[in-house]
Amino acid sequence: MKKQTIRCPYCGSPAILKDASYVYGNNSFGGKVYVCNRYPDCDSYVGVHQGSLLPKGSLAGPVLRKKRVQAHRVFDQLWKRGIFSRQDAYRWLADKFCLEIRQAHIGKFSDYMCDQLIQEASTVLQNNHIPLGMAG
Repeated sequence: MKKQTIRCPYCGSPAILKDASYVYGNNSFGGKVYVCNRYPDCDSYVGVHQGSLLPKGSLAGPVLRKKRVQAHRVFDQLWKRGIFSRQDAYRWLADKFCLEIRQAHIGKFSDYMCDQLIQEASTVLQNNHIPLGMAG
């Protein structure tokens, strides 16, 4: 199988595999990241699943990384609060956005998809009488 080159969606440069400390410094808990070859000028990176070379999603700049964190905080409440099991929450996500289950990963979502997920998950939380302020 041919090695796939991961490219930065912002500048088109190839991503390189580095120790997480390259991005996080002393706040790193080990692990690896794919980072844009132009980092830090192009502040785009993504973490790697522990024990593998598989990225956790697509490379993202600061704005998209923050949006993905926000989306996860709201979405995760669906299963942490017992509305769904974790597996069923991801099935709900896939069904809601007409995705295959393997595509239902917030780490691959665009800014727009994160906004849509935040809106839809917030509605489910409200319908289950879980205040949004308590969802974070």
